[in-house]
Amino acid sequence: RDIEAKLSNAQIIDIRSMPPSDKVIFGTTVVLVDLAAGNEVRYRIVGDDEANVAEGLLSISAPIARAIIGKREGDEVEVQTPGGTKVYEIGAVEYI
Repeated sequence: RDIEAKLSNAQIIDIRSMPPSDKVIFGTTVVLVDLAAGNEVRYRIVGDDEANVAEGLLSISAPIARAIIGKREGDEVEVQTPGGTKVYEIGAVEYI
């Protein structure tokens, strides 16, 4: 029943048909730079059922995703993690 309910309410979002922007939205791929460590991570913002962090698929409801939605390339964001506060810079926003 849960799957049937999700399917009946599902909408297809083609990110490639969106006007170009540097704003983080559902479906975009984002490069985040950890300002303390200097390393980069790449995530695509996806629905809860598609999420798999090991494959770079970050749930829209994850704390990092919630912190970066609506932000733009070059913005800095603070994210509360179990290990403490992390500060990231949005290095790139890709509509792939």
